[in-house]
This record gives sequence, C-alpha cells and structure tokens, in this order.
Amino acid sequence: MKSLIKKVVYLTGLAVITVHHVAIANEPTQLFWGDMHLHTSYSFDAFLSQNYSATPDTAYRWAKGQPVIHPYTHAKVRIDTPLDFLVVSDHAEGLGVMRAVVNETDELDSEMSFYQSMMRWFAKQHIRYKVSINEGMDIFNQLLPAKALDSETYLDPVQDPANQPPEPVLGDLNKTRTNAWNDIIDAAERHNNPGTFTSFIGWEWSSTPTGANLHRVVVSPDGAEKAKQYLPFGSDQSQYPEDLWYWLDETSQRTGSEFIAIPHNSNVSKGYMFAETTLRGEPIDAQYARTRMRWEPLVEITQIKGDSETHSKLSPRDPFADFENYPFYLQSDPEAYRIAKGDFIRSALRTGLEIQDKIGVNPYKLGFIGSTDSHTGMSTAEENNFWGKFAHDSIPTSKRTNTVIGGTKATGWNMSASGLAAAWAEENTRESLFAAFKRREVYATTGPRIQVRVFAGWNFPKHAIDAENIAELGYIHGVPMGGDLTKPQEANKPIQLLIRAVKDPKGANLDRIQVVKSWLDTTGKSHEKIFNVAWSGERTLNNQGKLDSVGDTVNRETGQYTNKIGSIELSTLWQDPDFDVNARAFYYVRVLQIPTPRHSLYDAVASKEINDGSIQIPPEGPAVLQERAYTSPIWYTP
Repeated sequence: MKSLIKKVVYLTGLAVITVHHVAIANEPTQLFWGDMHLHTSYSFDAFLSQNYSATPDTAYRWAKGQPVIHPYTHAKVRIDTPLDFLVVSDHAEGLGVMRAVVNETDELDSEMSFYQSMMRWFAKQHIRYKVSINEGMDIFNQLLPAKALDSETYLDPVQDPANQPPEPVLGDLNKTRTNAWNDIIDAAERHNNPGTFTSFIGWEWSSTPTGANLHRVVVSPDGAEKAKQYLPFGSDQSQYPEDLWYWLDETSQRTGSEFIAIPHNSNVSKGYMFAETTLRGEPIDAQYARTRMRWEPLVEITQIKGDSETHSKLSPRDPFADFENYPFYLQSDPEAYRIAKGDFIRSALRTGLEIQDKIGVNPYKLGFIGSTDSHTGMSTAEENNFWGKFAHDSIPTSKRTNTVIGGTKATGWNMSASGLAAAWAEENTRESLFAAFKRREVYATTGPRIQVRVFAGWNFPKHAIDAENIAELGYIHGVPMGGDLTKPQEANKPIQLLIRAVKDPKGANLDRIQVVKSWLDTTGKSHEKIFNVAWSGERTLNNQGKLDSVGDTVNRETGQYTNKIGSIELSTLWQDPDFDVNARAFYYVRVLQIPTPRHSLYDAVASKEINDGSIQIPPEGPAVLQERAYTSPIWYTP
C-alpha cells in the first residue's frame, strides 16, 4: 500500500516524495458534499416523465442515505455515499400543477368565460389521460420552445417570432403553485438538521427562448418564515435574467431574504449565457457587471446534461477537453449543434478578463459547482448507481426511447452521471455553507469525492506541502480557491499555488493535477495554457510539458478496474514559470482520475444475457472516462 501513497512535489520541475494526508477535524474549514440542483415530482417535466411519486421528502431521504422506492422501477434503491446538503430546485413554471391536476388536488377555480372553462376542462382531461397511459412526454414536447425563425434579424432570442409562450389554458395557477411551494418549504424545514445535514430552499428559473438554455437555480439560506412571503419567480414572468435579478433585489429588500442564482447548462445556451453583450444585444457596462456578480457568484460547470468546462473547438491544445459533451438543444425540433464562446465556462472566464480590461468590472468572475439536475428525486452522480436523467430513462431497456427529452435526439446514454458540489465551510449549516458559496470557496466534481485544496500566494513555507496543517498555512500565507490576489510587494515575484488532492476513499486513484491559466496580453486579448504540475508514477514531462497517459485497467467484459496505477494523493507547491506581474490572470485546478467505467459500460455488462451473450457498448458515449474535479479559480489583478 505504501507504494501507492505518493505525493509529488513539482516546484519548477524538482523533487518527488511520498506521504498521505486527509482533511483533519481542526482545520479552519471542513469539506461538505452536496447537490444544488435536483427535481422532484413537483416539476412539470419530472412528473410528465413518469416521476409520479418521488417528492422532496424522497429526495432528502435519499440524500441522507436512506433506502427509497424508485418512481419508475419501484425497486428499493439507495445512494452509496450520503450527501451533506441538498437543494430541491423544482421548476418555478407550473410548480406542482401537473401533479395536482392528475391527483385532482388542483385549485384552478379562477373566474373564466364559458369557452375558457370548457378549454380548461378538456386540457385537464387530456393531461390525466396522457399520464394514465404514460405518454406525458407528449405534453412536455408540446411545451418545449420552437427553434428560432430569424436569428440573424433578431439577435435577442426573446424577440424572435418563434418565441411564443404556451397558451395559459389552465388559467390562474397561483393557488396550486402556492400549495406546492409550501409543501417544498415544509419538507426542507423537516429535514434541515444543523451540524448534520443541510436542506436549502430553492427553485429553478427556466428561461429557454428559442431553445437557448438560460436556466438558473435560485438558492436561499433562509427558512420558512421568509420563504412563505413570496412565490418563486419564473420565466413565465420574464425570460430576461435582468428581471430575475431585479425581483431578487426587490424581494430581498421586502422580506430580508438572501439569494444567489446559479447558471447551468451553458453548453446548450446557443452562446447567450456568457456572451460579450447582454441578452438584448446591448454592451455590458459596469452596472450590469456589478449586478450580475452580486447575484451570480457561481456557475454549475458539470451535470447530467453534459460538461461545460470547455470544448476542443475552443481549447484545441487541451487533450482532456470534450469531456461528456451534450450536443442537443432543449427545443421541440432538432437543430444542428454549434459551439460558441458563450457556451463554455473557460471561455466565459476569459471573456470576463477582457471585459474587465475595458470597463473595470468582471461580469464573469465565477466559482464552480457541479450538481446532477436529476429529475427522479434522486441525486445520482455515481456511475455504477446512476438512475437516469428522468424516471423513464432509468433502466437499460428504456434508455433509447423516442421521448427522453422532447424533440431532441438525445438518449439516456448521452446523459452523464455527473456532478457534485463541494464546499469548504466552517460547519454544516445553512449560514456557513451559504457564506462559502458567496466567497466561491467551492468546487465541482463529475461524481467522485475527490478532495482538493488550492491556495495562491507569493511566499508559502517550503514545508507546507508536507504539513498536516496545510489549510492553516494556506490561509495564513495565501488565498483559497475563489479568492483574489493583487500585485506583490516584491517586484517580479512569481505566483505560487499550493495544491493537495486526495482520491475518493471508495473510488479510483488519481492520474494528475493540472493548472489551467488564462491571462491578458498588452492588447487586452486573453490566452490560455495548461500545466501538468503533479502526477502519479515515474512518468516525465516532454519538452512541450506533455505527459504520457496513465494507462487503463478497465475490463470491458466485466466493468471492473484496479488501482494498480495512479496515486492516492498528489500535491505540489507550483510556481508559474511564465508569470507576468503586469498581466491580469486567473488560475484553476483540474484533477484527473485514472480511467474508470462509464455508466453505459455497466449497462452493457448487465445486459449481456438479453443481448445474445455479447457486451454491446452503447455508441452514445465512451466505455471508460476520466472523472475529474474543477476548483474555483483564483484571480490575479496587477
């Protein structure tokens, strides 16, 4: 075992030693794991996709490690490693309405004309009939947006002629939505146990004009007393994020509530999520940038509908780009996928540097989290325990139905068993975790519980990488992930990153640690570079800084792998060999695991007998993958 306990020190290319560390109880901050984006049967699309039974109570009990009944298979299921916190984030639009209509608990009795009443009666009967024969996704497909008719004329997708809201045939939904919101709040209050498990009250604002995903999950650290003073703001009230921020400000002033809004699935935003202009096509000014950063300090970088770190078209020199791509838009009719800078997080961070250079404020200074966006009520980011995006794509034989998501061509095997949110906080409470979110001391993984610390500074003690109190030294001599550094007192002193990563205790060994850097040149243009800074085994960097692959132990016939390769722990005190004291920059850390089986390989192995004794690996994804962690960046400002 000792041979596997390896710690690599790469300080301008020197020294390799061996030690093993884990987080200790008296560190200034502790690591807590959670999911900040999960849907239950109160979301209209979750219910229409046959999640008829998994409520917020089911979601919390699953997160706590209790066995629950799966809403589609009706099997007893359980998470392998429980979570520390959870945000139930059902869609604000039609919150709880489908569930209430089918269960005949709706309160849609507002005054309407005779014709409107008849239309509502027919609509309710249609919903109940379609759900009774498990064809609710037909209704979901009808509710999805149409693709743009004239995107060249209408740069703002909200103004495109194709962007027509659904007919409000059911009338006033607010009484039914209020009942659902109160149920969700009450469940969060029942399950919140300070110091042991944290439940946050939240919802999703689901703006999707012409199929451009602009969704945000809104999270509050406050309890029922404040949350019952408002109904969640939905995209049926406005599709512009500026209006969401205005509502958050007004509601915060009126009720004393705190909020953050977290963008997600920028990978399918058609370039609008992190564009160089506002959604209306106007230039981003300092006021817009300050408002956006007030409400949106975080971004969800990875989830079931794909990974949004970067794409090979944007980062052609990154061999680990294109991780779990998801080239499908959320709309009623298919459309060819196009890659844009505004779709991915690394390019968004670069755009933020460039805009800051012009207006003095960075609108995209984003910390990272991962979360699942599961609609089964079960947070499943474990490859060998993945229960699908929706209830109806949770088993191998239902992965390739025609209705996994409305009019897209995606199947259940295009989905990724990802991701998780990790927070370095003082304690497991709403207040402490929310403070960690706001200061961006958080990171994302694609599922494994990889423990990562990173601090940036100018003069860390040389023994820091060996120290049990690495966190204490990191906070004293530097800033943690999500922080800022300014110009050093000593001219031309290079920036240092103190990094430690430890494998998931139940998972695979680590392949390498990488530092992703971007900086501005003297013309205000951004660049990016990736450094391999610590790695397992006896590999050496070539003269271009590249490293051989770690190997692959995955057996494609059994779905098993071994930890004969890789390291339990990697750490380094790295200093930037190209540091320019006068150039704005950001740095984030990417930690890669050794290759492990993807959920689709597990499905292929499990289905051997029903596939004539052969292992038929679905072509929608690779058989194996290298899971990873992304830390929030640290920004340097001269």
